[in-house]
Amino acid sequence: MITVAPTGAEIRKTDAPALPVTLDELVATARDCEAVGASVIHVHIRDDAADPTLDLGRLKDTVAALRAGSGLIVQLSTGGAVTDPEEDRLRVLEAQPDMASCTMGTVNFGDDVFLNRWAFIVDLHTRMQERGIVPEYEIFDLGQLTALQRLLDKHGLPAGGHVHVDLVMGVPGGMPGTVAALAACESAIRDLPAGTTFSATGIGRSSLPVLLASLAAGGHLRVGMEDTVTYAKGQPVESNAQLVARATGFARLAQRPPMTPADARALLGIADV
Repeated sequence: MITVAPTGAEIRKTDAPALPVTLDELVATARDCEAVGASVIHVHIRDDAADPTLDLGRLKDTVAALRAGSGLIVQLSTGGAVTDPEEDRLRVLEAQPDMASCTMGTVNFGDDVFLNRWAFIVDLHTRMQERGIVPEYEIFDLGQLTALQRLLDKHGLPAGGHVHVDLVMGVPGGMPGTVAALAACESAIRDLPAGTTFSATGIGRSSLPVLLASLAAGGHLRVGMEDTVTYAKGQPVESNAQLVARATGFARLAQRPPMTPADARALLGIADV
């Protein structure tokens, strides 16, 4: 299963001209990435000035447009930018995506702090249960897998019944993007409910080591310009589809060809819209 994270909240369009920031650019990106092997799109949106926003109207329009323009599973970020208040992050769920992110703890994020209080995590998890939205639990450090076990023990399985985590590796302040760190997480994941799956995201220069390690460990992949804007040393990324196509090539070499969106829906327990 290949997830594309095309935009994020940190990269500026002026620094990466290929970054999709308008709705039309995002839909075209989704269509192109689906054609080369993606099955999920992890979505942050921007306003008319290309600044990050959690405007509910724009989020609803984005979900509708992505569903009309592609077959990808639509996963909205509830992280937003590190400065977004909790109430705005919770309101994201009112856009009724197929999936949404649920970050399992507070982490230093470069010079900033990405705050995720326990009460907020519980609120996010239970609201997704009520709405039938499937979470992807974002893991920035090993201890957050223990927090996830606590969450599931106290508040039950997510909507759809399947537990899926994304290991976000290489963020300054979080776990490193190394094979050893991924192996430690993969071992800890065995303590989660049977059948739990994971994707792995390598930030910046860790993108390729993490991609290869995840394939070798039986995990899935997340790539995209949210996480890296350099294809190789001195070579800017041309498009998100370029990153998805590379991931697809490695997946096929590993004899783990990319899932279709329909197969990914079945794996994750996502009902058809």
